[in-house]
Amino acid sequence: MLEEVERWLTRRSWSCADRPLEQLMAARSGDPRRGSVSVVLPALNEAATVGDIVRTIRRELMERVRLVDELVVIDSGSTDDTAEVARRAGARVIHRDAILPRLPAVPGKGEVLWRSLLVTGGDIVCFIDADLKDFSADFVSGTVGPLLTDPSVQFVKAMYDRPLGDTAGQGGRVTELVARPLLNLHWPQLAGFVQPLGGEYAVRRSLLEQLPFPVGYGVELGLLVDALHTVGLDALGQVDVGVRKHRHQDGRALGRMAAAIYRTASLRLSRGHLVRPALTQFERGENGFVPHTYPVDTQERPPMREIEEYVSRRAA
Repeated sequence: MLEEVERWLTRRSWSCADRPLEQLMAARSGDPRRGSVSVVLPALNEAATVGDIVRTIRRELMERVRLVDELVVIDSGSTDDTAEVARRAGARVIHRDAILPRLPAVPGKGEVLWRSLLVTGGDIVCFIDADLKDFSADFVSGTVGPLLTDPSVQFVKAMYDRPLGDTAGQGGRVTELVARPLLNLHWPQLAGFVQPLGGEYAVRRSLLEQLPFPVGYGVELGLLVDALHTVGLDALGQVDVGVRKHRHQDGRALGRMAAAIYRTASLRLSRGHLVRPALTQFERGENGFVPHTYPVDTQERPPMREIEEYVSRRAA
């Protein structure tokens, strides 16, 4: 590990207990410029978990204290009752296709995160995955804490243990097999991030609006790499929030995720394009192995500050 990263780990890695809610509220009341907070949950068929997450954030961070100013669920086209569950729990729910309708939406998590900037107003935007189980409000307060108390911090990722079923520390398979090797080899300044692909992080809007968004699973790696090049390592941080439990995907889905992440890294290394952006996987059928080919995300959305509707909305 680079000496620079070792120093960074001692300066920019914290625990959520380092900044109790009382300190965060005092920071906000003492200096209004520290900013408002928007929490965004991208959701696709997450009716089983999204309600508990929304209720926890509302109860702990909007009613008991006023740390979060708005809570928005962006529905990616769910076929279950995700939207109704989230709405009943107290979130503002917006369908992905209702945002920037002149530009047809494409499938993907990054697409939803990008569009969320157009319908939120917080100076700090906190993204939280909607499939978390046993959710703790620390995921929000922990990641926004450094942004509220230190103006030099721009981007904060949550870090946590990721069990796989009952086995501790075995989650995050794509992180260990794909993302961590890529970062260590090509962006060694980012080698200190425990959960570089985690979906829980908080970022200043002023930074987010400068960054392109990969439309699919590569969004977390893309934002982290581009943030490094835009504001430098010392503006990035991470906070330990405990344990993250969520719905795990099967091996084939992880393979497709890995391909998208590799493609995102490749684009940033070469700023070119892949000759054949597709991934073929195999399943055993009645007559042997059957190939299934899937497209790999190749589209990115431009920095939001280049979108006319966003510029007009912010000016108003």
